[in-house]
Amino acid sequence: MIRVTLHSRGEMITGFEVTGHAGYAEAGNDIVCAAVSILTTTCANALESVAGVKPMVKASEGYMLLALPSGSGHDAQVILRSMRQGLRDLAGEYSRYLLLKEQ
Repeated sequence: MIRVTLHSRGEMITGFEVTGHAGYAEAGNDIVCAAVSILTTTCANALESVAGVKPMVKASEGYMLLALPSGSGHDAQVILRSMRQGLRDLAGEYSRYLLLKEQ
């Protein structure tokens, strides 16, 4: 199971942590892992290329941690909220393979 924890301060998303593997299908055919990877990687890349924010990112096989610097602004929140919506939709459809926690 993939576990995604979104970190917030009030209404502001400040970062997220992703751990694990979905186990939906064999490696290379796991659509849940692929979807989570696409959402989180696109978010991290868009924070830099679109919002102009350089987040702290640590990533390895089956793990990603992202933390925003303070004062990241409106565009960063739009990007993070879009990722959150995608993860919520995915968790609703594949709840046996993805756990989304918001704290």
